[in-house]
Amino acid sequence: QVQLVQSGGGLVQAGGSLRLSCAASGGTFSNYVMGWFRQAPGKERESVAQIVRGGVNAYYADSVKGRFTISRDNAKNSVYLQMNSLKPEDTAVYYCAGGPPRAFGTTWSEYYYWGQGTQVTVSS
Repeated sequence: QVQLVQSGGGLVQAGGSLRLSCAASGGTFSNYVMGWFRQAPGKERESVAQIVRGGVNAYYADSVKGRFTISRDNAKNSVYLQMNSLKPEDTAVYYCAGGPPRAFGTTWSEYYYWGQGTQVTVSS
């Protein structure tokens, strides 16, 4: 059973940056694709970015392309989301998630393991 513990997040002004981290334990981290998802009040959970097991390929939602970067360090069992040029519409609870290889590029329902969520608030 994989446990995911998130850190980072908080309140930032528009145009600012934040970095989210997610540390995994209890499993073989490199076996899983990893993703970041977010959910704003009244909206469905959506994919933000996903990264393959080896870290070479990544998927980004159109809304964050060029602003967010997902990365992973398999030696540290961790995945990160660097968020730059933040906008008020990026405000949401962000979740990291781990899933099987087939989950890459798909929706949240294909992911098995979830972090506890962390609030990101971007003020205008």
